[in-house]
This record gives sequence, structure tokens and C-alpha cells, in this order.
Amino acid sequence: MIQIDRPELTYRSLDDLVRRRLRQWPQRPPGALDTPKQRGVWLRARPGEPDASLQPYLRLPGSQRLRTMPDGLWLHVSPDPADAYCDILCIEACSTLQNLLDKRSRFAPSTISLLAVCPVPWLLDAVAAHDATPRWKLIRLLKQEPTAPLVLPVRDVRVLYGLKKRQYEGFARTQMPQAHEYFCPMEALTDEEGASNPAMRALISRASGAANFMALPW
Repeated sequence: MIQIDRPELTYRSLDDLVRRRLRQWPQRPPGALDTPKQRGVWLRARPGEPDASLQPYLRLPGSQRLRTMPDGLWLHVSPDPADAYCDILCIEACSTLQNLLDKRSRFAPSTISLLAVCPVPWLLDAVAAHDATPRWKLIRLLKQEPTAPLVLPVRDVRVLYGLKKRQYEGFARTQMPQAHEYFCPMEALTDEEGASNPAMRALISRASGAANFMALPW
């Protein structure tokens, strides 16, 4: 007998729940390694506060209309103005397999670099409710208050996909992820304590360029 999942949440309400939980995650992704490969600053770009209309997004060079807006987006911004770039950690909640295929296609390896666009209001806004520091002051690339969006080429992409239990188990049994892809059950993203979950922290610690080396030379 085939067991069919009975979703307790609609796709839209599930996405909203995941975003509410991700707003509780810190500016630095939980479990992210502190390594010489990434000496800049981490900032949570998405999801923003519910009333925040302008948040960072991803796009391809030359394309202003086609934008990728992940459910969760963390930016690691280079500290060197002479070598400006960012690394990104994206989190995508996928309610269906078709949704997973669509989202995977957006992050497929390409010879064209993604661009991360940080709107001016987001740069000027406070880091968090308990920290009034404007975000731009934490970004060492910026030496003065910005008057134009900060557009950065993406150096490294890591994507964490959340799948419903049956789909997660089926994918884990039969599929091989690409090098930049990571997967977790949806419950790990809807968990109120998800940011402190040891398994989640361990997974994100593996989503690091430093994790590919036996030892770093500095």
C-alpha cells in the first residue's frame, strides 16, 4: 500500500513558516566555519523583516528582470576593496519535486557569474532589532555611506534544499547531489530551534570551501 503524505500546510504557508524560522537564524550561518578562506563578514540577506520591501537578490549579468530570490540567503562579503566579491549560502524550501528541479536549475554550474545585488535601503538599515549598526558599516568594502546598490560577483555558491520527508528519503536513496548542493528534511527548517540543531550546524560546516582541503597552508 502506498502511503501518501498529507501536507498540513499549503505550499505558500509552508514557505512563510520556513521564512519565519530563518529570520531567527543569526547573521553568520549556524555552524559556518571560521577559516582563512573567508575573512570577510557574514550577513543574513534574506529573509528580511516582514515589512522590508527591498532585500538583496541574485541575477545574471545584463538581466535586470529575471531575479532569483531564495527563501534564505547569506552573504559573505570580501574584506578587500581591490578584490570585491561575495560567497553565498542559499536555503530553498521545496514543496514538490518539480519545485526542486526548478530551483536546482537556477544554481546549476555555469561559465557566467551570478551577481548579488544589495539595495541601498538594505545597506543603510540596521543589522538587527537589537543592533542599530547600519549594515554598510560592517562591510569593509565600503568606506562611506552608499548612494548606489552594491553589486558583487559571486565567487562561491552553496545551496541547502529542504525537502518533505518522503521526497528527502527518496532523493537520498537514489540521487547524487552536485558539489555545491546540500539537503535536509523540511522539518529541520521549520524547527524553532533549527539554528542550534547539531546536525544542521554540522551540515552547514561542510558547506564551506575550507572543507574541501586536507589542511589550509595559512
